[in-house]
Amino acid sequence: MTNPLAWVVDASLEATVVASFSRVGYATRSRVEGWIDPPSLAGRRVVITGATSGIGLAAATRLASLGAALTFVARDDAKARTTLATLVERSRNHRIDYLIGDMGDLADVRRVAASVREAGAVDVLIHNAGAITASRTLSPQGFETTIAVQLLGPFLLTHMLIPALSLTSPGRVLTVSSGGMYTQRFDLASLEMSAADYDGVTAYARVKRAQLVVNHEWARRLAAADVVFQTMHPGWTDTPGLAASLPRFHALVRPLLRTPTQGADTLVWLAGAREAVMSSGDLWLDRHQRREHRVPWTRPRDSRRDQMELWDWCVQRTRDFA
Repeated sequence: MTNPLAWVVDASLEATVVASFSRVGYATRSRVEGWIDPPSLAGRRVVITGATSGIGLAAATRLASLGAALTFVARDDAKARTTLATLVERSRNHRIDYLIGDMGDLADVRRVAASVREAGAVDVLIHNAGAITASRTLSPQGFETTIAVQLLGPFLLTHMLIPALSLTSPGRVLTVSSGGMYTQRFDLASLEMSAADYDGVTAYARVKRAQLVVNHEWARRLAAADVVFQTMHPGWTDTPGLAASLPRFHALVRPLLRTPTQGADTLVWLAGAREAVMSSGDLWLDRHQRREHRVPWTRPRDSRRDQMELWDWCVQRTRDFA
């Protein structure tokens, strides 16, 4: 950030959650910094999960409008067909297709990965699927659904697509986290909550923290490869998922919520921006790297140990499908 005024404004916004995460943060930063449209993605292939609504749909629309050859993964065929028609109509891009698969079902993830690889190189892989679940449910393999959809499924898909991502220069793996992760300290022992103490909001926030932890390990292990790993959080964004899972919060702060397009902006920008490949393993909001802890009690005692232990934990649970 070369503009001193922009630096001061950004730092002032980042000092408080409301100013930084709300539409105020997006509107102020984009105006003061003079943001321009993300780079063209013509000739690039993007694979995205969770693209049928909310931030994912907004991101997919923008990615397609920028010229990407887009493949999205969806669970329901009827909803996927509707999404495909919407994307083509909004973007005028006909290089869009979809694959049916549940990111919480490791067998589905393996099948999706095989189909993606058959089509050749992948420039950008985006992990966006996931939601807050009110009650504890299990995946087909017996894992708590939040963990299966937002941690194990993405881990397996990334692992299986590394060869395809390595064919581009460089491949990008982007994960959509959440500001809720700032409330949680990573603890592998308490990651998978029991039925007795399950709370959907807490489970979601813990998994979002875990995404950052494993992202660091991906970045470390693939440092010599031509693949970079970045996470971002969209701030407070007005989506159907937020309204359904946190209705009181949604009603309270609705005037301050970002639109899905605003929430998706940094994700789309990371898909093509040069800045995104100058580092790996970082967290972003509003086109800038951000700190991963806002309160001291979430800081790890041993971050390297956390990263290695979570990596091994994910490998053990996905190895039968890799």
